[in-house]
Amino acid sequence: MPETPSPTSPDILHDLIDAALRAGADAAEAVTSEQRSLSVGVRNGTLEDVEREESRDLGLRVFVGQRQASVSASDLSPATRARLVERVVAMARLAPEDPYARLADVDRLARRPHSDLALFDASERSAAELEATAAEAEAAALAIEGVARSEGGHASTSATTWRLVTSHGFDGTYSGSGFSLGVGVIAEKDGAMERGSDGRTTRWLSDLPDAASIGTEAGRRAVARTGPRKIASTTAPVIFENRVATQILSPLLGAISGTSIARGTSFLMDRLNTAVLPAGMSLIDDPLRLRGLGSTPFDDEGVEVERREIVADGVLQTWLLNTASASQLGLTSTGHASRGLAGPSGVSTHNLHLTPGDRSNADMMSDAGTGLMITSMFGPSLNANTGDWSAGVSGFWFEGGELAYPVSEVTVAGNLKDLWARMVAGSDLDFRGSFNSPSLLFDAVAIAGK
Repeated sequence: MPETPSPTSPDILHDLIDAALRAGADAAEAVTSEQRSLSVGVRNGTLEDVEREESRDLGLRVFVGQRQASVSASDLSPATRARLVERVVAMARLAPEDPYARLADVDRLARRPHSDLALFDASERSAAELEATAAEAEAAALAIEGVARSEGGHASTSATTWRLVTSHGFDGTYSGSGFSLGVGVIAEKDGAMERGSDGRTTRWLSDLPDAASIGTEAGRRAVARTGPRKIASTTAPVIFENRVATQILSPLLGAISGTSIARGTSFLMDRLNTAVLPAGMSLIDDPLRLRGLGSTPFDDEGVEVERREIVADGVLQTWLLNTASASQLGLTSTGHASRGLAGPSGVSTHNLHLTPGDRSNADMMSDAGTGLMITSMFGPSLNANTGDWSAGVSGFWFEGGELAYPVSEVTVAGNLKDLWARMVAGSDLDFRGSFNSPSLLFDAVAIAGK
């Protein structure tokens, strides 16, 4: 029996596009994803699970006039591909008209996609190596005094290849790798238990922190949270630790998404070219950062990407646009299209970071005197039309510029436009993911406690 062709073979996607055009489509785009991953989990030094995945999937989107439809499949046989083409063209003919449905503008396509982003590391890790690394991280966490039990250590490796082909001449492929290590533990004090964890994911194995440091940090964070107190409702300075600071900034991204602006459901829809952050702060999106977790040589519509200052010196410079939202607003795509195998494109950033300030956490606590240091956040709520925001948090109360005791069961709230205008950025920017921020200080935030 002949082997099923790989989705990255040179002809399978072009064949799909040609078949769709012959079946009556006016335009089409086809995408494929080929993935391999291996994940190992341990608990108390004993192997708990091993998961290996290998998948090859494709998606096809077609346009018939101003109508569009999409399908996806994991069976790449010729018979299945023929059925997909027949089905998707029939679906498109029955779909409602969308005046903004189309492929990306030809003059915006990445004709020479960047190929030197160092997104793929060919290093291999066996299941035994992953098990040993996860066990080492877990052991380091359990060795911290006060840690009572493990929630498990996990290590994984993965590789993905993504390809996009369109009927108007784009053909782009890139591969990426991922290496992950994490551990979670529970610390106990006076019968009360608190969780703590740490973990990292990197493109290159050599960039992954050693297992002992990850485990030690997980244990330290768990123990530090034991014995939390409740605090009375008040208004006080609040510092968002750099690990959670992006969560108070992320609503900005939704608010400047072209889809939100086009729908008129954004609390920032009248703020383009005006200040949304304090002077001196910039929010930078860099899809071309070497080894970046969000790096890409082109966006998911084949549009050229570039480093952009989304906010420069506090002033909002641009909306985040894919082809459809740009068309609706009479603008051009900014290279922020994001999509899966099926469905129309959404909008997403790549490698985003807020520029740091010059004050350490200790300096900011000293400046504030008394307040709340937030180290974890859950259940955020946002009114997309007004910017009113709230979230459950836990962390540490500080007094006299020093951490005093852990706190939990607290809610913080405010209007994001007002909060962002008053925030101070710390100096501890750490590139851990695809969205990174230094710690952020806000001078007066409503805190709801007991």
